[in-house]
Amino acid sequence: MMRVWVLPMLLVLCGSVAAAGLVLAGRPGAAAALLLVLVAFAGMNSPLVFPRSVGAAEARRRSAADGRPVAFWRPGCTYCLRLRIRLGRAAGQVHWVNIWRDPDGAAVVRAANDGDETVPTVVVGGRPHVNPDPAWVRERLSSPSVP
Repeated sequence: MMRVWVLPMLLVLCGSVAAAGLVLAGRPGAAAALLLVLVAFAGMNSPLVFPRSVGAAEARRRSAADGRPVAFWRPGCTYCLRLRIRLGRAAGQVHWVNIWRDPDGAAVVRAANDGDETVPTVVVGGRPHVNPDPAWVRERLSSPSVP
């Protein structure tokens, strides 16, 4: 659990040190801007942005039971972040699989993308869709039986 917070904490710590240096150099405006940017980036890479990830096998099982999409993602992916933000509250209905923490999930993504780990890869009705439009995913959440 603690491992997922390492990058965000490191970003905030480095930002704080750099901001302190800028304040001591007489540039408080630049310090505030730098700290704000790094805190925002840390937040985007924290577990607060993405719902809790599950393993690929568990996500497939849940998806088969409720018909909801499975989204394969990885930390630091701007397209994954875009999908998550544009889904808004509906993102909690998607089964998220972090391919860096789940080798089975990475294998699913490689199989769907000719060996590449291209994310986000969203599986709906057993069919993978690479970097789908968030509006399309939202439609699938409102009517999960339609692939």
